[in-house]
Amino acid sequence: MLIGTPYIPETITVHLGTPDSNAANVTVSFPEYVKNVASSEIYPTWNEAALRANIYVIVSFALNRIYTEWYRSRGYDFDITSSTQFDQKFINGREVFENISNITDELFNDYVRRQGSVEPLFTAFCNGTTVTCGGLSQWGSEELARQGLTPYEILKRYYGDDIEIVKDAPVQSSQASYPGFELKPGDGGNEIRLMQVMLNRISRNYPAIPKIPELDGIYDPSTEEAVKTFQGIFNLEQTGVIDEATWYKITYIYSSVKRVAELNSEGVKFDEVALQYSEDARIGMQGVVVRVVQYYLAVIGAYYEAVSPVDITGYFGSETEEAVKSFQRVFGLPQTGVVDRRTWNDLNRAYQGIVDSVPFEDAGPVALYPGTVLKEGVTSEYVRILQKYLTAINSVYPEVAKVSNTGYFGPLTKQSVMAFQKLFDQPVTGVVGASTWDLISGTYSDIVYGTDKRPFQNPGYTIK
Repeated sequence: MLIGTPYIPETITVHLGTPDSNAANVTVSFPEYVKNVASSEIYPTWNEAALRANIYVIVSFALNRIYTEWYRSRGYDFDITSSTQFDQKFINGREVFENISNITDELFNDYVRRQGSVEPLFTAFCNGTTVTCGGLSQWGSEELARQGLTPYEILKRYYGDDIEIVKDAPVQSSQASYPGFELKPGDGGNEIRLMQVMLNRISRNYPAIPKIPELDGIYDPSTEEAVKTFQGIFNLEQTGVIDEATWYKITYIYSSVKRVAELNSEGVKFDEVALQYSEDARIGMQGVVVRVVQYYLAVIGAYYEAVSPVDITGYFGSETEEAVKSFQRVFGLPQTGVVDRRTWNDLNRAYQGIVDSVPFEDAGPVALYPGTVLKEGVTSEYVRILQKYLTAINSVYPEVAKVSNTGYFGPLTKQSVMAFQKLFDQPVTGVVGASTWDLISGTYSDIVYGTDKRPFQNPGYTIK
């Protein structure tokens, strides 16, 4: 299982046969792969709505294989096969249809997922005539398109009303999820948190594996015991260390027990990746990840004099690069100005240290992000504060509903959060991570105090 939210790979490696056949592998650009499959699977004369629906399905299917490392976690050296028995039809070297090529150029970085999940949906499909299945019917999609349904409406007919289409996902180079070094007792980091999440989910199917009480990214004795038990069950050497073999066995079993290759995939939830490193952040980038980095830097800069302050804009410009360099200098990291895995981990640790060290009542007029995702079902003092902020925001933005300050994150609070996210052009998840917290608390600050009481304001003393 790859760490973080999905991205569009620059390339995909296709095995030209069934998984265990002695066939060649070819590596092609991801858009080229989608064009090839679409030209092999569907007819260019179909209604455009059907073509678009099928291309969404082809993209999502391939991304699911990559995101779940379906083949690589089993020891194969490819991402997907050309066999329709297992995957999608790919004919190496074939010509593609012009209209399919043009639509693919527009849609190759859009994919389908379940609402509240991050992983691309395993969008199974079949032709619907000689073969039927529980997913999309290719000929059926053409009939629905003739009836006037849009691509999204067609997809909902086959995959349910709780799907959404992610638009313009970022493109980056593919990389295996294994971090390249062993994880052992005493270590800390986002890779360990990912393993903790997976082991706890696996333990529901293998109850001999003890639950890890705190999913905090610290390789503590409970994590070591869970790893050792897992290794014993699956015939690995019981070292208590997560080496490459253990890493991929955990991801393989996790994928299996969650049935990520089935239509009823549970999916990976936002809270499971919210604190995990996903990719290097560098100058020129923009988006939610950059906002989170800037928020952490702004808070840390309020308490550490040598860390430069930074505005939270969502764009990684020269100001953010200098702030990152100042953080790296203070924390003994290479001063690259790039937020790599090590810098991201230290940002999280430094920020969490501030949250844990600052007394709640001294955090200033606007509270810091608690460091944990707030979502439906959570009860905490921070939920009560969130509800207070949303109710105040309602006085200026009536689209954001008032909510009672109960401390319980129920459906009404989720609806209010989603309304806020939609209003401020954020991913509409109903989940409050660092970026959403910053926007909500900052908006509350502007309404109640003016613009001089931001959520990262220093309460009056320095942490040394």
